Amino acid sequence: MALKNYALMALAGLVLLFTGCSKDTIEEYNKPAMYWYTKIVEQVSNGDLEKADGYYSSLQGEHIGSPLLPEATMILALAHMQHEEYLLSEHFLDEYIKRYATPNEKEDAEFLKIKAKYKALPHPRRDQVLIDDAIAQGEAFKQNYPNSMYYEVVNTMLVRLYLAQFVLNEEISDLYDRLDKPKSAQFYREVNPQPWIALDELDRAEAPWYRAWFEGDGTQSWYGFIVPDTQSVVSRNSIKEEDANETVAPKMEAVQEEVKVDDNSSWYDFLNPFSETQETQEEQKEEDDGSSWYDILNPFATKGEK
Repeated sequence: MALKNYALMALAGLVLLFTGCSKDTIEEYNKPAMYWYTKIVEQVSNGDLEKADGYYSSLQGEHIGSPLLPEATMILALAHMQHEEYLLSEHFLDEYIKRYATPNEKEDAEFLKIKAKYKALPHPRRDQVLIDDAIAQGEAFKQNYPNSMYYEVVNTMLVRLYLAQFVLNEEISDLYDRLDKPKSAQFYREVNPQPWIALDELDRAEAPWYRAWFEGDGTQSWYGFIVPDTQSVVSRNSIKEEDANETVAPKMEAVQEEVKVDDNSSWYDFLNPFSETQETQEEQKEEDDGSSWYDILNPFATKGEK
Protein backbone atom coordinates (compact mmCIF):
# COMPACT_ATOMS: atom_id res chain seq x y z
CA MET A 1 0.00 0.00 0.00
CA ALA A 2 2.81 2.37 0.87
CA LEU A 3 4.52 1.60 -2.43
CA LYS A 4 1.33 2.50 -4.29
CA ASN A 5 1.10 5.85 -2.49
CA TYR A 6 4.73 6.67 -3.36
CA ALA A 7 4.08 5.87 -7.01
CA LEU A 8 1.02 8.16 -7.08
CA MET A 9 2.96 10.97 -5.46
CA ALA A 10 5.80 10.63 -7.99
CA LEU A 11 3.33 10.68 -10.88
CA ALA A 12 1.65 13.80 -9.50
CA GLY A 13 5.04 15.50 -9.21
CA LEU A 14 5.87 14.75 -12.83
CA VAL A 15 2.51 16.12 -13.98
CA LEU A 16 3.09 19.36 -12.04
CA LEU A 17 6.61 19.65 -13.45
CA PHE A 18 5.51 19.34 -17.06
CA THR A 19 2.52 21.63 -16.63
CA GLY A 20 4.75 24.24 -14.98
CA CYS A 21 7.26 24.11 -17.85
CA SER A 22 4.54 24.28 -20.46
CA LYS A 23 3.59 27.79 -19.33
CA ASP A 24 7.00 29.05 -20.53
CA THR A 25 6.83 27.17 -23.82
CA ILE A 26 3.36 28.21 -24.99
CA GLU A 27 3.57 28.79 -28.74
CA GLU A 28 2.31 32.14 -29.95
CA TYR A 29 0.59 32.37 -33.28
CA ASN A 30 -2.00 34.34 -35.23
CA LYS A 31 -0.70 37.70 -34.08
CA PRO A 32 -0.63 41.00 -36.03
CA ALA A 33 2.53 42.05 -37.82
CA MET A 34 3.15 44.92 -35.39
CA TYR A 35 3.18 42.45 -32.50
CA TRP A 36 5.95 40.35 -34.07
CA TYR A 37 7.90 43.46 -35.08
CA THR A 38 7.74 44.78 -31.52
CA LYS A 39 8.96 41.44 -30.18
CA ILE A 40 11.89 41.46 -32.62
CA VAL A 41 12.97 44.96 -31.57
CA GLU A 42 12.57 44.06 -27.89
CA GLN A 43 14.74 40.92 -28.13
CA VAL A 44 17.39 42.73 -30.18
CA SER A 45 17.53 45.40 -27.47
CA ASN A 46 17.98 42.65 -24.86
CA GLY A 47 20.75 41.01 -26.91
CA ASP A 48 18.82 37.73 -27.36
CA LEU A 49 19.18 37.33 -31.12
CA GLU A 50 18.05 33.71 -31.08
CA LYS A 51 14.57 34.69 -29.92
CA ALA A 52 14.59 37.62 -32.30
CA ASP A 53 15.23 35.23 -35.19
CA GLY A 54 12.31 33.09 -34.01
CA TYR A 55 9.96 36.07 -33.96
CA TYR A 56 11.22 37.05 -37.43
CA SER A 57 10.24 33.60 -38.71
CA SER A 58 6.74 34.11 -37.28
CA LEU A 59 6.48 37.55 -38.90
CA GLN A 60 7.63 36.19 -42.24
CA GLY A 61 5.37 33.15 -42.03
CA GLU A 62 2.14 34.91 -41.03
CA HIS A 63 2.61 38.23 -42.87
CA ILE A 64 4.62 37.56 -46.01
CA GLY A 65 3.60 40.87 -47.58
CA SER A 66 4.01 43.08 -44.54
CA PRO A 67 5.82 46.40 -45.10
CA LEU A 68 7.58 45.79 -41.77
CA LEU A 69 9.56 42.84 -43.15
CA PRO A 70 12.28 44.82 -45.00
CA GLU A 71 13.05 46.92 -41.93
CA ALA A 72 13.03 43.88 -39.64
CA THR A 73 15.39 42.05 -42.00
CA MET A 74 17.89 44.92 -42.01
CA ILE A 75 17.64 45.26 -38.22
CA LEU A 76 18.60 41.62 -37.75
CA ALA A 77 21.41 41.88 -40.32
CA LEU A 78 22.97 44.82 -38.45
CA ALA A 79 22.38 43.21 -35.06
CA HIS A 80 24.16 39.99 -36.05
CA MET A 81 27.06 42.01 -37.46
CA GLN A 82 27.28 43.96 -34.20
CA HIS A 83 27.47 40.66 -32.29
CA GLU A 84 30.18 39.38 -34.66
CA GLU A 85 27.89 36.73 -36.14
CA TYR A 86 28.92 37.53 -39.68
CA LEU A 87 27.52 34.46 -41.45
CA LEU A 88 24.02 35.15 -40.10
CA SER A 89 24.42 38.81 -40.99
CA GLU A 90 25.30 37.84 -44.54
CA HIS A 91 22.24 35.56 -44.65
CA PHE A 92 19.85 38.39 -43.76
CA LEU A 93 21.60 40.73 -46.18
CA ASP A 94 21.15 38.21 -48.99
CA GLU A 95 17.46 37.95 -48.07
CA TYR A 96 17.16 41.73 -48.11
CA ILE A 97 18.89 42.09 -51.50
CA LYS A 98 16.84 39.37 -53.18
CA ARG A 99 13.40 40.36 -51.92
CA TYR A 100 13.16 43.91 -50.63
CA ALA A 101 16.01 46.19 -51.76
CA THR A 102 15.42 48.92 -54.30
CA PRO A 103 18.25 49.82 -56.74
CA ASN A 104 19.47 52.55 -54.38
CA GLU A 105 19.20 50.33 -51.30
CA LYS A 106 20.92 47.42 -53.04
CA GLU A 107 24.21 49.33 -53.14
CA ASP A 108 24.17 49.82 -49.37
CA ALA A 109 23.29 46.18 -48.77
CA GLU A 110 26.05 44.97 -51.09
CA PHE A 111 28.57 47.12 -49.24
CA LEU A 112 27.42 45.74 -45.88
CA LYS A 113 27.76 42.22 -47.25
CA ILE A 114 31.38 42.86 -48.26
CA LYS A 115 32.00 44.44 -44.86
CA ALA A 116 30.62 41.32 -43.14
CA LYS A 117 32.97 39.08 -45.12
CA TYR A 118 35.92 41.36 -44.44
CA LYS A 119 35.27 41.49 -40.69
CA ALA A 120 34.86 37.70 -40.61
CA LEU A 121 38.61 37.38 -41.28
CA PRO A 122 40.44 38.14 -38.04
CA HIS A 123 42.81 35.23 -38.77
CA PRO A 124 43.47 35.11 -42.55
CA ARG A 125 45.60 31.95 -42.30
CA ARG A 126 42.58 29.89 -41.32
CA ASP A 127 40.21 30.46 -44.24
CA GLN A 128 41.63 30.69 -47.74
CA VAL A 129 38.26 30.32 -49.49
CA LEU A 130 36.71 33.21 -47.56
CA ILE A 131 39.54 35.49 -48.69
CA ASP A 132 38.95 34.55 -52.33
CA ASP A 133 35.18 35.11 -52.01
CA ALA A 134 35.65 38.50 -50.38
CA ILE A 135 38.06 39.59 -53.12
CA ALA A 136 35.64 38.44 -55.84
CA GLN A 137 32.74 40.34 -54.26
CA GLY A 138 34.85 43.47 -53.78
CA GLU A 139 35.95 43.50 -57.42
CA ALA A 140 32.35 42.94 -58.56
CA PHE A 141 31.20 45.87 -56.40
CA LYS A 142 33.80 48.18 -57.96
CA GLN A 143 32.64 47.23 -61.44
CA ASN A 144 28.92 47.56 -60.67
CA TYR A 145 29.18 50.81 -58.69
CA PRO A 146 32.15 52.81 -60.03
CA ASN A 147 30.70 56.08 -58.66
CA SER A 148 29.70 54.72 -55.26
CA MET A 149 30.53 56.67 -52.13
CA TYR A 150 31.82 53.35 -50.71
CA TYR A 151 34.27 52.85 -53.57
CA GLU A 152 37.43 53.89 -51.70
CA VAL A 153 36.41 51.98 -48.59
CA VAL A 154 35.96 48.81 -50.64
CA ASN A 155 39.26 49.52 -52.39
CA THR A 156 41.03 49.72 -49.01
CA MET A 157 39.48 46.42 -47.98
CA LEU A 158 40.65 44.84 -51.24
CA VAL A 159 44.23 46.02 -50.75
CA ARG A 160 44.35 44.40 -47.33
CA LEU A 161 42.71 41.24 -48.66
CA TYR A 162 45.27 41.00 -51.47
CA LEU A 163 48.07 41.42 -48.95
CA ALA A 164 46.58 38.67 -46.77
CA GLN A 165 46.24 36.38 -49.79
CA PHE A 166 49.82 37.08 -50.86
CA VAL A 167 51.25 36.35 -47.42
CA LEU A 168 49.15 33.18 -47.10
CA ASN A 169 50.46 31.85 -50.41
CA GLU A 170 54.03 32.66 -49.39
CA GLU A 171 53.56 30.81 -46.11
CA ILE A 172 52.19 27.79 -47.96
CA SER A 173 55.21 27.92 -50.27
CA ASP A 174 57.56 28.03 -47.28
CA LEU A 175 55.76 25.04 -45.81
CA TYR A 176 56.26 23.02 -48.99
CA ASP A 177 59.92 24.02 -49.03
CA ARG A 178 60.31 22.60 -45.53
CA LEU A 179 58.57 19.40 -46.68
CA ASP A 180 60.93 19.05 -49.67
CA LYS A 181 58.18 19.67 -52.25
CA PRO A 182 59.73 22.20 -54.67
CA LYS A 183 57.07 21.85 -57.37
CA SER A 184 54.22 22.61 -54.98
CA ALA A 185 56.14 25.54 -53.53
CA GLN A 186 56.78 26.94 -56.99
CA PHE A 187 53.08 26.56 -57.87
CA TYR A 188 51.93 28.68 -54.92
CA ARG A 189 54.55 31.31 -55.63
CA GLU A 190 53.26 31.61 -59.19
CA VAL A 191 49.67 31.93 -57.94
CA ASN A 192 50.39 35.41 -56.55
CA PRO A 193 49.39 37.70 -59.43
CA GLN A 194 50.08 41.03 -57.73
CA PRO A 195 53.30 42.58 -59.12
CA TRP A 196 52.86 45.70 -56.98
CA ILE A 197 53.51 43.78 -53.75
CA ALA A 198 57.16 43.81 -52.68
CA LEU A 199 57.83 40.90 -50.36
CA ASP A 200 60.93 42.54 -48.86
CA GLU A 201 58.93 45.59 -47.83
CA LEU A 202 56.01 43.62 -46.45
CA ASP A 203 55.57 43.37 -42.68
CA ARG A 204 53.77 40.17 -41.73
CA ALA A 205 51.09 40.25 -39.08
CA GLU A 206 52.30 39.33 -35.62
CA ALA A 207 50.17 36.78 -33.79
CA PRO A 208 49.62 37.12 -30.03
CA TRP A 209 51.92 35.05 -27.85
CA TYR A 210 49.19 32.55 -26.93
CA ARG A 211 48.55 31.83 -30.64
CA ALA A 212 52.16 32.12 -31.76
CA TRP A 213 53.02 29.02 -29.72
CA PHE A 214 50.85 26.93 -32.01
CA GLU A 215 50.78 28.86 -35.30
CA GLY A 216 54.32 30.26 -35.46
CA ASP A 217 55.15 33.32 -37.53
CA GLY A 218 54.46 31.68 -40.90
CA THR A 219 58.11 31.04 -41.74
CA GLN A 220 58.83 28.20 -39.33
CA SER A 221 57.16 26.09 -36.68
CA TRP A 222 57.56 26.84 -32.99
CA TYR A 223 58.66 23.24 -32.41
CA GLY A 224 61.25 23.33 -35.19
CA PHE A 225 64.20 23.14 -32.75
CA ILE A 226 62.87 19.78 -31.49
CA VAL A 227 62.63 18.11 -34.91
CA PRO A 228 65.97 16.69 -36.15
CA ASP A 229 67.35 18.00 -39.43
CA THR A 230 66.45 14.94 -41.49
CA GLN A 231 64.27 14.22 -44.49
CA SER A 232 60.59 14.52 -43.74
CA VAL A 233 58.42 11.43 -43.51
CA VAL A 234 56.04 13.02 -45.97
CA SER A 235 58.81 13.31 -48.57
CA ARG A 236 60.70 10.11 -47.80
CA ASN A 237 60.33 8.95 -51.43
CA SER A 238 61.57 12.20 -52.95
CA ILE A 239 65.12 12.24 -54.33
CA LYS A 240 67.08 15.37 -54.99
CA GLU A 241 68.70 15.66 -58.41
CA GLU A 242 72.10 16.54 -57.00
CA ASP A 243 72.18 13.37 -54.90
CA ALA A 244 70.77 11.04 -57.54
CA ASN A 245 74.13 10.05 -59.10
CA GLU A 246 75.82 9.72 -55.70
CA THR A 247 73.28 7.51 -53.95
CA VAL A 248 71.12 5.71 -56.48
CA ALA A 249 73.77 4.54 -58.97
CA PRO A 250 76.10 2.77 -56.43
CA LYS A 251 73.11 1.04 -54.87
CA MET A 252 71.91 -0.21 -58.26
CA GLU A 253 75.40 -1.52 -59.10
CA ALA A 254 75.59 -3.38 -55.79
CA VAL A 255 72.21 -4.97 -56.42
CA GLN A 256 73.23 -6.03 -59.93
CA GLU A 257 76.43 -7.63 -58.58
CA GLU A 258 74.43 -9.58 -56.02
CA VAL A 259 72.11 -10.78 -58.73
CA LYS A 260 75.05 -11.92 -60.89
CA VAL A 261 76.61 -13.84 -58.03
CA ASP A 262 73.44 -15.67 -57.08
CA ASP A 263 72.05 -16.43 -60.53
CA ASN A 264 70.96 -19.99 -59.70
CA SER A 265 69.90 -19.40 -56.11
CA SER A 266 66.85 -17.90 -54.49
CA TRP A 267 66.45 -16.08 -51.21
CA TYR A 268 64.32 -18.91 -49.83
CA ASP A 269 66.75 -21.73 -50.67
CA PHE A 270 67.82 -22.05 -47.05
CA LEU A 271 64.24 -23.09 -46.23
CA ASN A 272 64.25 -25.89 -48.84
CA PRO A 273 66.22 -28.96 -47.67
CA PHE A 274 66.37 -30.30 -51.24
CA SER A 275 67.66 -27.10 -52.85
CA GLU A 276 71.30 -26.90 -53.94
CA THR A 277 73.36 -23.82 -54.48
CA GLN A 278 75.91 -23.45 -57.24
CA GLU A 279 78.84 -24.42 -54.94
CA THR A 280 77.20 -27.60 -53.68
CA GLN A 281 76.30 -28.60 -57.23
CA GLU A 282 79.94 -28.22 -58.38
CA GLU A 283 81.23 -30.22 -55.38
CA GLN A 284 78.73 -32.95 -56.05
CA LYS A 285 79.78 -33.14 -59.71
CA GLU A 286 83.44 -33.56 -58.68
CA GLU A 287 82.65 -36.34 -56.19
CA ASP A 288 79.95 -38.18 -58.14
CA ASP A 289 80.95 -38.08 -61.81
CA GLY A 290 78.98 -41.08 -63.01
CA SER A 291 77.32 -42.41 -59.91
CA SER A 292 73.71 -42.27 -58.86
CA TRP A 293 72.13 -42.03 -55.46
CA TYR A 294 70.99 -45.65 -55.59
CA ASP A 295 74.50 -47.01 -56.27
CA ILE A 296 74.94 -47.63 -52.58
CA LEU A 297 72.35 -50.39 -52.89
CA ASN A 298 74.18 -52.09 -55.81
CA PRO A 299 77.05 -54.32 -54.61
CA PHE A 300 78.45 -54.60 -58.12
CA ALA A 301 78.57 -50.87 -58.76
CA THR A 302 82.03 -49.24 -59.02
CA LYS A 303 82.74 -45.54 -58.49
CA GLY A 304 83.34 -43.78 -61.78
CA GLU A 305 81.83 -46.65 -63.85
CA LYS A 306 78.34 -46.77 -65.37
